[in-house]
Amino acid sequence: MINDMKKILVSEEEIKDTVARLGKELTADYKGKDPLVICVLKGAIFFMTDVVRAMDCNVELDFMDVSSYGNGFESTGEVKIERDLDTNVKGRHVLIVEDIVDTGRTLRHLVELLKHRGAESVKVCTLLDKPSGRVVDMEADYVGVVVPNEFLVGYGLDFKQFYRNMPCVGVIKEEFYE
Repeated sequence: MINDMKKILVSEEEIKDTVARLGKELTADYKGKDPLVICVLKGAIFFMTDVVRAMDCNVELDFMDVSSYGNGFESTGEVKIERDLDTNVKGRHVLIVEDIVDTGRTLRHLVELLKHRGAESVKVCTLLDKPSGRVVDMEADYVGVVVPNEFLVGYGLDFKQFYRNMPCVGVIKEEFYE
């Protein structure tokens, strides 16, 4: 898989350091609040498991599968909930964990939905932030690494469901998706 990369953008070591930093920030902000941590499947699963283990406070976990990309590499603009939560968010402090914030459409949709359902607070933690891809006004509350507008894979991010299990984040060679 590494040989399919044009370059490694975020190394395994940088991911570990970023997770530790975010874990400390989240611990400080959520101590005593018992947040509901929502993992946005499938991409955020690796990041979510690492970041909640870096938090020193009680958390409850749930999962949503939300899509705006389908099998392509550009957002369709349509946000579709494939799998909804099992947990009632009313009155809860909710932390959405994302692998990457790109256009902001999916994130805006989720935040609005959870607020509408009565969450006391809704914040977002993302490993990667791609502000140059933003088409709506939406920012994460906790950001790991700001990345350029390139097609990224690894550590949860995929191309046609592959590359998720790479321990780093890389820029895939164009020949694999042209």
